[in-house]
Amino acid sequence: MMGKHRILIGILAALLAGSVRAEPVEALPKLNIDIRETSVSGLSSGGFMAVQFQVAHSAIVKGAGIVAAGPYWCAQGSALTATTRCSCTLDPAHRMCDVTATSADVKALVAATRRFAQDGLIDDPLHMARQRSALIAGGKDRTVPPAVVGQLREYLAALGAPAQNLSLATLAESGHGLPTPAYGGACDATGAPYLNRCDYDAAGKLLAWIYGPLKPARTGKPQGRFVRFDQRPFTPTRFGFTWGSGLDSSGWAYIPEACAKGEACRLHIALHGCRQGQSYAPFSWTGGAVYGKTFVENAGYDAWADTNHLVILYPQAVPVMFRNPNGCWDWWGYTDGHYADKRGVQIRAIRAMVDRLAAGALN
Repeated sequence: MMGKHRILIGILAALLAGSVRAEPVEALPKLNIDIRETSVSGLSSGGFMAVQFQVAHSAIVKGAGIVAAGPYWCAQGSALTATTRCSCTLDPAHRMCDVTATSADVKALVAATRRFAQDGLIDDPLHMARQRSALIAGGKDRTVPPAVVGQLREYLAALGAPAQNLSLATLAESGHGLPTPAYGGACDATGAPYLNRCDYDAAGKLLAWIYGPLKPARTGKPQGRFVRFDQRPFTPTRFGFTWGSGLDSSGWAYIPEACAKGEACRLHIALHGCRQGQSYAPFSWTGGAVYGKTFVENAGYDAWADTNHLVILYPQAVPVMFRNPNGCWDWWGYTDGHYADKRGVQIRAIRAMVDRLAAGALN
């Protein structure tokens, strides 16, 4: 009986983790943000979602930074395709991995993208020709091998992105994680916190590629403020419930002091990977400590935000029992068939957050 009780406690802890943090929850503010200067980045499932957002809402996205993720619609609505042909996540030993240099079928994905645009499900892909995209792959990443990231580059080029707008860096010693200058596990690690000490500032590299030369990053303590905001007003519901959306009850934003005072700022969306959301708790079936703000505070975006008038939005995904136990963003269809287009619950929520933050723009 004690074993069953521990399992129940663990499940409840995972489901309720988002409600036990001490930080107050605020409303997401309206700021003086030019929505046309919006950019997005992400790691792993967050990278796949970042690609989905940059394609679905290409009219407002200036650029994207993608770490360890592949092309739009790669999974084509199939969890099996997602875990064997777009990543190697079906089994820990990767024995069932079918990733090759052509496994994503870029030609079919480009055709699907154009079809979705014709159906009005995504913005006209012509907008993507002006975007600047920086891609990062890990040479020792067996979870999302470099071949997958390479096919993302092929996909973007096929949709008209000029070569000078695309950057692909393969870090020979990096495992599956977001490279940082000095925080996290070993560079070649694949495991929590999925932030790897590679003497490489991925956040800074991605932002500089998208926006051009930046002022030096802040050193020392944050000058702005991390704001925990209520995600529920932005989350579409089904029959009055948000369960199954894969979205946590709260998210985070970093707001530099200048932006809070009404100065003109730009917006960057930073999407965590699987097992990186604030409410993720390793499934020991006895609960355990949640992941918390590890990604938010240590991915490195805030240091650049303070000196470059950048607001950083950190939406939060949450585990969905049996369908998404690792708290991944939906890039294979665990929410519904529209997961990759404007009707998808997660893309709709993120766009609503963007619209809210940009609602104070001085036109």
